Amino acid sequence: MSLFVPTLRLDIAYNGAGFAGWAAQPGLRTVQEELERALERVLGERPRLTVAGRTDAGVHAWGQVASLGLADEPPEALGRALNGLTGDDIAVLAAARAPDGFDARRDARSRTYCYRVLAGSVQSPFELGLSLFWPHRVYPGLLERCAEQLLGTHDFTAFTPTETEHVRFEREILRAEWRRGRTLGPEGRTIATGDLALLEFWIEADAFMRNMVRVLIGTMLEVAGGRRSLEDFAALLDGAPRERAGDTAHAQGLYLASVRYEGA
Repeated sequence: MSLFVPTLRLDIAYNGAGFAGWAAQPGLRTVQEELERALERVLGERPRLTVAGRTDAGVHAWGQVASLGLADEPPEALGRALNGLTGDDIAVLAAARAPDGFDARRDARSRTYCYRVLAGSVQSPFELGLSLFWPHRVYPGLLERCAEQLLGTHDFTAFTPTETEHVRFEREILRAEWRRGRTLGPEGRTIATGDLALLEFWIEADAFMRNMVRVLIGTMLEVAGGRRSLEDFAALLDGAPRERAGDTAHAQGLYLASVRYEGA
């Protein structure tokens, strides 16, 4: 009897506003539950998905990756079938065979997140639920200086909840930068935003801890508004306690942008 088990990789995007996060939870709508229910209808059996990054409630994804083992070869046009069974806020971008034993979480070499901040005096209706509206003073140069401090390996104890399952708090930051984004209106046109500035924070690391990016954002915005010094921010990266860092920024501005695997 053959022990060969086909492995499937799903590339997924979703708007996290209507979900209680990725992970299945009794009585709550989650991305995992919706996808596994759709897979059961197509495959005739309930699979268990392994995911690259377990996003929290309200967090979006442009490039989430999940894997599962199959009893048989997957049907053709599986992605199209799944998209017909899930809500409009989930899209299976690709569904394809993966190398034998592929594990979306274990095999990931790095993950990249993007956090979007809309800074200005008036909210844009095109950004509702898709970015953090920040009607306070922001000096972009100070945000950039904060990002520079993050490169390399640091102890991020200050940037994750005190009550945690993490046992290792060091993370290697491979890329950290702030960019100017753009707000899109109908037909993809860039719309006039008055004094608004859409700022995007991009960060790539070997792994992330719960709320890590959101606490970094809350703390960097304090620096950019003159309420915290750059020196104080840098000192937080040496394992300072959680209470010394800033607030946890809202989930709606956070996106899992991509996951990198060996050879990619």
